[in-house]
Amino acid sequence: MSACVSTHTSDSGRTGEPSDAARTAHSPPPKPRRFRIAGADLSASIAVFLIALPLSLGIALATGAPLESGLVAAAVGGIVAGCVGGAPLQVSGPAAGLTVVTAELIQRYGWRTTCAVTVLAGLAQLGLGCLRVARTALAVSPAVVHGMLAGIGVTIAVAQLHIMLGGSPESSVLANVASLPQQLADAQPAALGVSALTLTVLLAWPRIPGRIGRFARKVPAALIAVTAASVTAALLGLSLPEVDLPSWSSHALAGLPDGPVLGLVAAVLTTTLVCSVQSLLGAVAVDKMTAKRSDLPPAMRRSNLDRELLAQGASNIVSGSLGGLPVAGVAVRSSANVNAGAVSGNSSMLHGVWVVAATLLLVPVLELIPLAALAALVMAVGIQMVSLNHIRTVTRHREVLVYVVTTLGVVVFGVLEGVGLGVAVAVGVALHRLARTRITHEVDSRGVHHVRVRGQLTFLAVPRLSRTLHQVPHTADCVVELDGSFMDHAAFEALQDWQKSHTTQGGKVEVAGRGGARIAEPARASHTCCRPWTPWRNHHCDRPSHDPAAAPRAIEPRRAGGHQLATGISAFQRNTAPLVREELARLAREGQKPTQLFLTCADSRLVTSMITSSGPGDLFVVRNVGNLVPLPGAESADDSVAAAIEYAVDVLEVQSITVCGHSGCGAMQALLSSPPSGHGALTPLKRWLRHGMPSLERMSDAGLPWARLAGRAPADTVEQLCLTNVVQQLEHLREHECVARALERGALELHGMYFHVGEAQAYLLDEADPVFGQVEATALDGSLDEGSATRA
Repeated sequence: MSACVSTHTSDSGRTGEPSDAARTAHSPPPKPRRFRIAGADLSASIAVFLIALPLSLGIALATGAPLESGLVAAAVGGIVAGCVGGAPLQVSGPAAGLTVVTAELIQRYGWRTTCAVTVLAGLAQLGLGCLRVARTALAVSPAVVHGMLAGIGVTIAVAQLHIMLGGSPESSVLANVASLPQQLADAQPAALGVSALTLTVLLAWPRIPGRIGRFARKVPAALIAVTAASVTAALLGLSLPEVDLPSWSSHALAGLPDGPVLGLVAAVLTTTLVCSVQSLLGAVAVDKMTAKRSDLPPAMRRSNLDRELLAQGASNIVSGSLGGLPVAGVAVRSSANVNAGAVSGNSSMLHGVWVVAATLLLVPVLELIPLAALAALVMAVGIQMVSLNHIRTVTRHREVLVYVVTTLGVVVFGVLEGVGLGVAVAVGVALHRLARTRITHEVDSRGVHHVRVRGQLTFLAVPRLSRTLHQVPHTADCVVELDGSFMDHAAFEALQDWQKSHTTQGGKVEVAGRGGARIAEPARASHTCCRPWTPWRNHHCDRPSHDPAAAPRAIEPRRAGGHQLATGISAFQRNTAPLVREELARLAREGQKPTQLFLTCADSRLVTSMITSSGPGDLFVVRNVGNLVPLPGAESADDSVAAAIEYAVDVLEVQSITVCGHSGCGAMQALLSSPPSGHGALTPLKRWLRHGMPSLERMSDAGLPWARLAGRAPADTVEQLCLTNVVQQLEHLREHECVARALERGALELHGMYFHVGEAQAYLLDEADPVFGQVEATALDGSLDEGSATRA
């Protein structure tokens, strides 16, 4: 900056006035920026606090720890992890996933030693964070993690059921199940009624319909359920065990570990594992939720997992030292934080501050909460940990055995033992899949032998492969189909040696990949430089030479177009045609039955099948300069567009019509630079662009709302016209008689779309605003709604 200023000569410099550089040098230093808290963070912190308060007490109750230890963990997790964490929008606190682990530690070693174990686990997390191994923790099979959480959820639910019935839980799940019939016979009506009321409110509150429901859902259901149960118990004068928060002067802090060394080491490892994996998986889940929000800066959308692990370690050290429960990232609070609109880690820190204030000022109110209400709340959380979505996911990926073994192992033996069993089964399943190879041999009607290999081809399958290959007669034609993603060196050599021997003896061998697609010669002699969507520009590949040292022939400029076309067709016949031949044959027999008419610009950069992930027969496509829809009966109307619309609606009976514009449209640039006017001799392009004049007039009309993109303003006037043109052409569509009839009977939908070429980003129109919302990428497991769009 100083160099730039010194080279600038101004009138003031010539008249003897001090220069800008001199004024800058003697000006006072800038004032430090004040720490400000966004209003969104403030409101989100209150929402999270209202959820965290009853849950923290309930989790402390479920572990058998002092109730105030849950509040300590909630405050420390919010303040410490929120201040230095690598996942700013994740909220940390006492997690239900640690309930079983902590309860077992308290029963075996006592509360003060449990606090010491929490401190040591925090130190271990700091060490792992310094080693930058956070991403490695995500290598644990999701089936093991989900099974662990499900097992913990079952354990929590069964234990809390005893408290809901007015009794006390046993030390293990099997003991709780065995004593449940007697507990049901001795159930206390008052405790059972309060628990039933809590569960009823928890289930019914989010399902209140209409405008009242939308307003009611702003208040957490957990808070309403516990409040309703407490008020009801107080009004009816029910005699029930209630929250008892002892004086902070008698609060127990961490002590020196007391117990067998191996047992304490196992306890520290278990706590470290559960805290770390749950927090890291929670951070990844928060990243998926924040990806849908366009109002967040990039730094808030992606977590630093190593830093988050360090923050969780620091939180556990502080929480254990102050007599609090172990801390981890909590999914319920984190999702509430994101959905409430938080924009930074300040919301998590503020929620911790509110917890501290509540523990100091609201003790008389908290002591009115019946323990049965907290038990019902925690039981509901435990049941939710057995996620049907997770079960469907692991079933779809054929890992249900890993999930079931982990769940049963946690329920019967404990968390560490259950996770160990799950990991062992996961490794066994992976080895089984690697070693399982199915090899079949068939002869078709033409006498061609087909050897099909299903699965990974490793050295374990080489004896069976060789035995099958040698069943093929010496002079016969053979096709070897490899349907797998891996082939090791031993299998490759066995197949190559047999291929050479069979060819030498007069036979013919063709090696095919998945689906029968032909595999060419080895890579050094094959045509491997082309990839899907390879551009023609500056791409001069030719028929491959079998001489590895030979360079590709230069393409003469005058033959470039023809050569590119012939090469592209050849690549299609070689790579794509075998994959689509069966589908195209079906379409040839049955005729076209597209569901959509897609009207877009003739711009060469718009590949409709690529940006819509569509295939043959899916779209009826109409392309023209500027994606224009001439009004019916307009001067110089083009009947070809109207004919295509009529054919698509009345004959093909499409269900939707999409008008797609794009960035950098040359037609819109021409409209802005030299709009066609007059009735004189106009070129064909000028005459055609007259159909775009209503779009230009619409953009100039101050009485109509401007079309805009979600999250940002249009980059320039051209982009604004491109967006407006889509909205205007949709209105032109409605003027066509066939479209109006179909819309009236509800058989047709109209959609607007905008594709930004430079960003490879699609936007869908919401005509009510009108706003083009960004279409997000969806996860394979459906964690985001497909085709969902975010709005500003």
